[in-house]
This record gives sequence, C-alpha cells and structure tokens, in this order.
Amino acid sequence: MAETKKVHFIIERQDGPNSQPYTEEFEVDYRPALNVVASLMEIQKNPVTKDGKKTTAVVWECNCLEKVCGACMMVINGKAQQACAALIDHLEQPIRLSASRTFPVVRDLMIDRSVMFESLKRIHGWVDVDGTWEVHNDAPRQNPKTATTAYEISRCMTCGCCMDACPNVNRGSEFIGPAPIAQAHLFNLHPIGEYQKEERLDALMEKGGLASCGNSQNCVQACPKDIKLTEYIAKLNRDTNKQALKSLFNK
Repeated sequence: MAETKKVHFIIERQDGPNSQPYTEEFEVDYRPALNVVASLMEIQKNPVTKDGKKTTAVVWECNCLEKVCGACMMVINGKAQQACAALIDHLEQPIRLSASRTFPVVRDLMIDRSVMFESLKRIHGWVDVDGTWEVHNDAPRQNPKTATTAYEISRCMTCGCCMDACPNVNRGSEFIGPAPIAQAHLFNLHPIGEYQKEERLDALMEKGGLASCGNSQNCVQACPKDIKLTEYIAKLNRDTNKQALKSLFNK
C-alpha cells in the first residue's frame, strides 16, 4: 500500500502577548486543493507534533474563507498573505507559518490589528451622515470618473499585508501605514465625505502621516486586492501640498 503523502509545517507559536516565541513542527495528510487554513484545521483536530508529542491546538483567525475578510492574514514562508488563499501545491516545504510581528501577537498566529482601526479614526475614515438628511433629486452623487477608483480602494480588507511589508511601519515609528492613508483618499472622493477633506489632509500632514512614507512600494506588491496604494499616496501628497500652500497664503 502506497504511503500517504505528508505536508510538513514549522509553526512559530507564542503562548501569550508577553511570552517568548518558539517553534513546533507538524505533519498533515496531503490532498488536492488543500490550503493553509484547512491544514490548520487538521492540526486542531489532533494537535500532535511531528515527533509524536501531544500539544495544544494552534490558535489563528479566520472567518469568510473567501479572501474577503482579511482575518486569516499570517506570514507564510516569509510573506504576509491570506491563509485561505495559500494553496499547499504552490508553497515550498517545509511550510513556515508565523504571526505578523508588525502587530502585537495575541497568541500563536493571532494578532491584534487595533492600530489600523485607531488610524482610521485619526484620518476621519467615515462619512458624516446622521440620518436626518433628506434625499432630493439634487443630492450629491458619486462622480462616475472617480467611482472606479473608489470601488478599488473600498475592496481593502484591513488585513494588514501592506503594513507587514512596509519597512516604515514598526514599533519604533509612528507611521500610520498605507492602508489608512488610502482610505483617506477613498472618503475624499465621496461626494459627502469630501466635506471633511481638509480635516483628513490636515491629519495626514501631522507626525506619522504622509511624510513618514519612504516610497519603498512594497505595499503594492503585498496587497492581495491589487490596490494601487502608492498611486493614491502620491495623489494625497499633491493634495496636502496644495492645502499647505493655501493655508499659508490665507493667514
């Protein structure tokens, strides 16, 4: 009887936010179209290491399993990506899994992305509509010329891949990162969100904003949704320069 083909994993684990990381090795049975999330589910069913030692189940996050929610982002063979879209057939073995160290680690492969949502607050990443507005035929509408761009940016999953890839996003820097910056451009394109455009641009001119971007363009390569992040960062740079000059001459 032919021996079942195995998939070899080396997983970096961490028991808590303040614990030291360590690695454990696992094997799961191979099957066609197997992805990393399905492999982790197999390990969860029977958490035994490659050398037969009983251990705790590996902790990670997942939700949609359709490359939409961004929750299963982890570093796979050195690259931050979605575990649900990472097919075993396309990965070199042993497959090394680790949490993105750009973010605080909660446990094992689970991270805390709160910093991204705090950055959205900083750049006013929403449209102010309190429910009292009356809709008329002359209500502001999305410009068809910008609708395609707005749709592209709106596909952002807040997964954090671009943040992991950016060399300027780290614990020693205040840079808010490419994802929140692109969201500022998205809401500036909105016909109602445009009313807070100056507020967003002012926030991007503060410490940790656009000036902290080193233009490495790693974010574009890492984005699983192919959002043209550096292009929108460049547009916001022009907008902030215009606003800075406007503010200067209006004094």
